[in-house]
Amino acid sequence: MRRADRLFLIIHALRGRRTALPARNLAETLGVSLRTVYRDVADLQLSGVPIEGEAGVGYVLRKGSDIPPLMFNADELESLVVGTRFVRAFAGDRLAEGAKTALLKIEAVLPPELRERAARTRIYAPVWRDRGKADFAARIDLLHAAIEARHVLRMEYSDEAGNASTREVEPLCLAFWGGKWTLGAWCRLRDGFRNFRPDRIALCTVSGECFADRPGRNLDAYLQSVGGDYAGME
Repeated sequence: MRRADRLFLIIHALRGRRTALPARNLAETLGVSLRTVYRDVADLQLSGVPIEGEAGVGYVLRKGSDIPPLMFNADELESLVVGTRFVRAFAGDRLAEGAKTALLKIEAVLPPELRERAARTRIYAPVWRDRGKADFAARIDLLHAAIEARHVLRMEYSDEAGNASTREVEPLCLAFWGGKWTLGAWCRLRDGFRNFRPDRIALCTVSGECFADRPGRNLDAYLQSVGGDYAGME
């Protein structure tokens, strides 16, 4: 976690509290040592953040320095919690870590009654990472990064019938179907839009070439072509 994120979470974990929050609780929440918490709090105090307390006792924000909570109702909050749990379970490691940090930030600024509601949410998406899951998460991260950077990908791919082919594709988006992912892309071999299953990609490398956002073969054109049903699965 970046230091800036830790400082943000420390401030908002203290907001609205009537009793001191022990440094050990902060350390467990942030996944850092007590020494790191002590140092971060001292730096915040030196920069003018009105934190009162000391090591071994706990910390509070000085009365009158509170900030307004985020305006979520219970149903909105539950949707956010469930959404972040699903991202952590099914996305790549990059988005999973982002979801974890985002949820910490959201919970840190909630009033106590909504924070308790978030903790009671009974919809789960268990997270486990065996070797296969870890490799697949890395594949999703690679595809996601290529989409953002507009990098052409070279793939060794097998279709539903098991026929293997070598493809060069311009990756446009990822979609999750509640059990399977698909990569939406412009396929240079087929000269058209295709959907590829990441679990059928035997080998995937970044070619080093970047592709341009061209009318007729960009994301907008892809979404129009599939019409919401993602036809044309390879």
